[in-house]
Amino acid sequence: MSDWAGIAWLFILLLGNAFFVGAEFAVISARRSQIEPLAEKGKRSAITALWAMEHATLMLATSQLGITVCSLLILNVSEPAIHHLLGYPLALTGLPDGVVSTVAFIITLLLVSYLHVVFGEMVPKNLSFSVPDRAVLILAPPLVFIARVFKPIIWGLNWFANLVLHTMRVVPKNEANSTFTLDEVATIVSQSTREGVLTDNSGALTAAFEFTGKKVSDVAIPTAELVTLPAGVTTSQLERAVAKKGFSRYVITGSGEGEEHDLLGYLHLKDVLRFDTGGDEDSPDQPIPLRRIRRLISLPETQDLEDALATMRRSGSHLARAIDTEGQTTGVLFLEDIIEELVGEVHDATRRDS
Repeated sequence: MSDWAGIAWLFILLLGNAFFVGAEFAVISARRSQIEPLAEKGKRSAITALWAMEHATLMLATSQLGITVCSLLILNVSEPAIHHLLGYPLALTGLPDGVVSTVAFIITLLLVSYLHVVFGEMVPKNLSFSVPDRAVLILAPPLVFIARVFKPIIWGLNWFANLVLHTMRVVPKNEANSTFTLDEVATIVSQSTREGVLTDNSGALTAAFEFTGKKVSDVAIPTAELVTLPAGVTTSQLERAVAKKGFSRYVITGSGEGEEHDLLGYLHLKDVLRFDTGGDEDSPDQPIPLRRIRRLISLPETQDLEDALATMRRSGSHLARAIDTEGQTTGVLFLEDIIEELVGEVHDATRRDS
């Protein structure tokens, strides 16, 4: 092989090394959420990229094999060519042949190492980190093709690597991790806000993170602070309460002796607006029948607020009873108050601003 052919192979092998490095980092860094919509539209490169991301260890084995082969060939092909070319000008210095050979080797080693590190490693790595979603669409298809061509070799290397991990009691993963924990998301949002790429003027994002750490007891209204109506309340009395307090829902307490804190359920304003006032039972001056009182579901006061919200949504209840470990009622949880923890203050439709 001529010296100039060796130089040409140097650049070809550097390009090959750069491809494998770029493909390796692209598969790891790409966001699945950005690739999936393209795959659903039928884009072939996106479908292949998703497959590569789901078989990340296989892709890493392919990349490492390619990088190793290219690196070894670069040294074996380029070193003799560059060494020989440098021998001519160095021989003109009059130095002994041994010194010329040593100096030529050192210069060749430094030059090849520089080109390999910069153009074969750092440039493709930084490109893949900068635009991972675009890089994976370009680099994943040929990487998958190479993996399938050399499947027996790559499968064997990957199997042996996983065997070593098992001996170290480490469970290998095939797919690159594309999910984040709640703390990681909170950190991302906080950092993005500081850098000015994300704004949270309403505070909804911050409230959402705080919401996940709250319990029923943090939001429930204690029984002593509740605005209640006694059992046997009439439609007229309920209407006057709405006019005075402005709430559309009222907790109904027991009417017997010693039952002032016995929560029977709650009434919604629309429960009495639906009355057919033609009958005696539905007269505005007659007690509202107990069957019209909505029941209060019971929730442990130590339950996570997000779980309580899910339970209330399933039951269709706007109010829930908060109970302690002994089953005693400690307060009432309002759906409106839960929503306020997420989106800020919510006004009752019937409440007037004072």
